[in-house]
Amino acid sequence: MTEKGKILVLDDDPAVGLSCGRILGAEGYAVDAVETGAEALRRLAAEEFDLLIADIRLPDIDGIEVLREARTIQPATDVVMITGYPRLEDAKEAIRLGAFEYLEKPFAPEFMRNIAARLFDKRGWILRKGFIDQFRQYIVPASDLDDQAVYYRDGAWARPVDGGWEIGFDIRKRYLGRGNLFYMDMIEQPAITSGEPFARVLLGEDRIIELMAPMSGVIKQRNDKVNETLSGFASECLSENWLVWLLRIEPGQPQDLKEVLKKRHDC
Repeated sequence: MTEKGKILVLDDDPAVGLSCGRILGAEGYAVDAVETGAEALRRLAAEEFDLLIADIRLPDIDGIEVLREARTIQPATDVVMITGYPRLEDAKEAIRLGAFEYLEKPFAPEFMRNIAARLFDKRGWILRKGFIDQFRQYIVPASDLDDQAVYYRDGAWARPVDGGWEIGFDIRKRYLGRGNLFYMDMIEQPAITSGEPFARVLLGEDRIIELMAPMSGVIKQRNDKVNETLSGFASECLSENWLVWLLRIEPGQPQDLKEVLKKRHDC
């Protein structure tokens, strides 16, 4: 089973570490356990963990102090505090210091599974959001095409943008959902003509699909990050919510394109 994330459990009761290891390990997480606050801080300083599950009452260091130090050593590590002696003051301080959750022992296995799943879902969204922000200029929200887009054959689409047109490829159901989109190859040319190829989709097993232009126009901009964007997005994220644009063009009739290109060249 592929590891979903790396978890460090801190509790002076070995049974708690074993229990968390059994519960969360079965879900695909990599779980290590330590019994002292000093050992937990040493491990956090030496290696990266996605989650720290820490008891508040420890034989050497108060768990709240471990939380405080952990936020300094590894700010990106989420922390869940657990205790058999819940106190309102501890709960308030734990949350103030940035703990993700404050749990009373004993807790049911399903409850711990749900906490981990909720936390890692949150982390996954943050990572996806960071990627989306990085590539935002190269992607299009699928919702933006509902009212504006003109659809063509084989998944090509066009929509008006900033006085010109944006041309893209709807990969949501045709290719990406199957996990077999391989490479997008755009034909090197200064203009496109309606009904003629403007890009190729290279699939596995040497299959190639030519995309036909839904309209004619002079190419103003190419999406030179299209393949980097496609490879970086998780298929379920891109296929449900995002599309890629391929070209931005200045529209025109085929017979007018040579004249437009000549004027641009003269300028």
